[in-house]
Amino acid sequence: MKPVTQRARGILMHVSSLPGEYGCGSFGSAAVAFIDLLADCGYTYWQTLPFGVPDKDGSPYKSFSAFAGNPLFIDLQTLYREDLLTANELKAEAERCAQMQYRCNFSELTAKRYALLRTAALRVRDKAAVERFIAEQPRLAEFCAFMTEFHPTAPTESEADRADERFFWMFTQYAFFTQWKHIRTYAHMRGVQIIGDIPIYVDLDSADVHFHPELFLLDSERRPEAVSGVPPDYFSPDGQKWGNPLYDWKRMKQDDFAWWCERIRFQLDIFDGLRIDHFRGLSDYYAIPADAPTAKEGKWVKGPGMALVRKIREVAGDRLIIAEDLGDIDARAAKLVRDSGFPGMRVFQFAFLGGDTPHLPHHYPENCVAYTGTHDNTTLLAYVYEMDEDTRARMMDYIGYTGHPLQCSDAILRTVARSAASLVIFPIQDILGYGVDTRMNIPGVPEGNWGFRVTSEQLATIDVPYRRHLGALYGRS
Repeated sequence: MKPVTQRARGILMHVSSLPGEYGCGSFGSAAVAFIDLLADCGYTYWQTLPFGVPDKDGSPYKSFSAFAGNPLFIDLQTLYREDLLTANELKAEAERCAQMQYRCNFSELTAKRYALLRTAALRVRDKAAVERFIAEQPRLAEFCAFMTEFHPTAPTESEADRADERFFWMFTQYAFFTQWKHIRTYAHMRGVQIIGDIPIYVDLDSADVHFHPELFLLDSERRPEAVSGVPPDYFSPDGQKWGNPLYDWKRMKQDDFAWWCERIRFQLDIFDGLRIDHFRGLSDYYAIPADAPTAKEGKWVKGPGMALVRKIREVAGDRLIIAEDLGDIDARAAKLVRDSGFPGMRVFQFAFLGGDTPHLPHHYPENCVAYTGTHDNTTLLAYVYEMDEDTRARMMDYIGYTGHPLQCSDAILRTVARSAASLVIFPIQDILGYGVDTRMNIPGVPEGNWGFRVTSEQLATIDVPYRRHLGALYGRS
């Protein structure tokens, strides 16, 4: 595994946040335009959130499969050009989604979007191509079977109904990965690499647990006695009880972590690099009794450590793997990150929580990825606004800014950009200078997250020559 050595910059924005008239960002012309914007500004990385089918609240960190793709990202215009949708159907969908220009309403969008995609699936002429694609991807085949059985989108009373339902799911995966391949190919043409994100855990209600229960710590009725989460921290005084089943690491070690290796290999087939969420869980994982009211009742249990890390390095080769090492990191977790060779993360919004923290930019090592904030943080503008006066004054002194505090976001971006960190990633909200109403996620709050979207007009306000200038100024062109 090679450390990050070339100075570069990137933007963090999920596909769902892209512009578009159909309620959710997609693998269409807006994705191409965003790649053009990145390249024109001199950014060489686009970081996304997980691509999995989200839960009812839109969270990409709780999915029905560690492998399947989100059907909402399928570009409807492409289906129209393939004669799978009509102009009237597109018009009706655009009218239905007209109020989602700035924010996606997942619960309102999903059911009717699936019905439209089902219409497209029924018009597919070359079904053999879809079936061949799924046959070559066993995990996607499991996902399609699982969704047909447990989460059908239409009645499945007859064998014909079940066949149509299963083909619907097969078609969504075929369209998803086919369209994404074109987007990634275009990104490479423009010199942009794409970093994916994988949650450390999978959902209890998933194809992974259903077909491979032996890989998880479940009782005889396939119920977890303990679930995942984190203890009280900066984000939540009660901790976070995520509720995912925990891995049976002893069982996984018996076959050299084959499932994990397959997962990493699959993701690196569709991305140029990966961020592994909650990397701490590979050192020690937090086990919370399933019936506990909060995460306070949990305890740390030793994880697989370097045994799994070595397998990940073997699969990844010299591809970029980012270890998300935020939160409650003890000495053993820090050592695992160092021994892995993976770049860890530094976040400016954690720099002034008190003391001489590793998140102060003058402490950034070369082999790290530095962020102004992550999808779990508020925006820079809101961060500065919410600071107490003494902390804000200290932060302003640090970045060398003497103007109005609420106009210092660009000075923060420049402070992070000139640090020693080889790679810096900025959320699109911080590039645009937006406030708390554009925050992507509030950890521990299950509803009202993930919906943020931008418009083409908003992206057009980005000063391209200025962004290119900063890249050259700080050696990140």
